[in-house]
Amino acid sequence: MPIYHKLGNFPHKRHTVFKDKNGNHYYEELFGTEGFHSHSSLLYHVHRPTQVKEIIKSYNVSPEIAVDKNIKCMLLKGFDIKPEKDFLESRKALFLNNDCIIGLAAPQESLRTYFYKNSDADEMLFIHKGKGKLRTFMGNIDFEYGDYLIIPRGMIYQIDFETSDNRLLYLETYHPLYTPKRYKSSSGQMLEHSPFCERDYKLPSALETHDEKGDFLIKVKKEGVIHEIVYARHPFDVIGWDGYNFPWGFSIHNFEPITGRVHLPPPIHQTFETPAMVVCSFCPRLYDYHPQAIPAPYNHSNIDSDELLYYVDGDFMSRNNIEPGHITLHPKGIAHGPAPGAMERSIGKKETPELAVMIDTFHPLKVTKTAMQIDDGKYYKSWLED
Repeated sequence: MPIYHKLGNFPHKRHTVFKDKNGNHYYEELFGTEGFHSHSSLLYHVHRPTQVKEIIKSYNVSPEIAVDKNIKCMLLKGFDIKPEKDFLESRKALFLNNDCIIGLAAPQESLRTYFYKNSDADEMLFIHKGKGKLRTFMGNIDFEYGDYLIIPRGMIYQIDFETSDNRLLYLETYHPLYTPKRYKSSSGQMLEHSPFCERDYKLPSALETHDEKGDFLIKVKKEGVIHEIVYARHPFDVIGWDGYNFPWGFSIHNFEPITGRVHLPPPIHQTFETPAMVVCSFCPRLYDYHPQAIPAPYNHSNIDSDELLYYVDGDFMSRNNIEPGHITLHPKGIAHGPAPGAMERSIGKKETPELAVMIDTFHPLKVTKTAMQIDDGKYYKSWLED
């Protein structure tokens, strides 16, 4: 993320000697992206961050694909995903391609008995239900309903949940996740026309620094495999850091919708982007104010992308019989639009209370076996006229 942040203590000049009050060296680590080309932070550890003591086991967690080349519009009943105690085991992949994995999770317990690191992908966790704290070696972030948590690849983290009723939408993306370029100046500052700004970010704070020796289990995901690795030192031993690469949060409730006289296309809702996809936030907003405006979206062909919508709350005006936790998939290659009657119902309406997250991928999504289990099986016929 293009904003500078810092926590704790670090030397005035990078790559120079830094010691504690007893004369012991701190150990510098570059936490960077895209080689040495893009965003990075410099971390200072109490102990060397290379404390691998043992590799216990490795096991495959790659999703099982049910439909490799999909043309069918789908509606998934997301709350049919059964809750599970363990954080990683609760994560159920629904769709994937060579750029990302999209899924749902309903963890009942905090992630505290081990640490987790995704070495392949940036993660986006959207909090539909739940409240708690994301704990990382770069500081902690409190989260609640409606928050996006952005966790860069390589980040070691744990999660504390305050309740057992938690529902998450998650995205693993193999391209770094950024805020949209068109909202930013050449130096990266959010511009005046942006629907959110730096004041809205939830930045890490309360840096935990543990100087502990022992056996610390870290589960590392790499190429669809979980490797269980034991560290000899507590991984949260960072005394300070500064830079541009760190976990952060943003509440969907702080997204300020852009509106117009007539219907504006989905890019006005864009919140995040990668070269392979965009993430959009559909929030409560005033409708179009032309006297003859049709607020419902027009029919459109999915020529360049698969469109996935996760419904959070409110009445989503373009669909029928949608409930919180539902997911619709509109694949490229087939046109879609408002459900029968939705266009007519929208005329004359002044506002919408809808709240939803949209992920548009520029390459087709494969459908997993888990997704097929919660598909209603008939959504693709929902546009037929009586």
